[in-house]
Amino acid sequence: MAKDSSKVWSAFSLVAALGAASVAKKALDAGWKAATGKQPPANPADPDVEFREAVAWAAISGTLVALAKMFAQRRAAGYYLKSTGELPPPLRKDA
Repeated sequence: MAKDSSKVWSAFSLVAALGAASVAKKALDAGWKAATGKQPPANPADPDVEFREAVAWAAISGTLVALAKMFAQRRAAGYYLKSTGELPPPLRKDA
């Protein structure tokens, strides 16, 4: 059962993280456009993108997407705990 629950958790965690990252990206794009009046840089590594704009986009988007993924995975772990009565396999503490 432990191997099966580990696979279930891996899939559940992945779906939660990808969903959160997608929602965060859409919100970031809209927020960037509202704040700057421009589309966010498609590729901040492109030399045609102003350096400070590339740095700002990388810092903001990286931070917010990572936070969204972390919150989604925490909620998924809470749901897993309520559903199974125990933490997901990677989060279990050795007794």
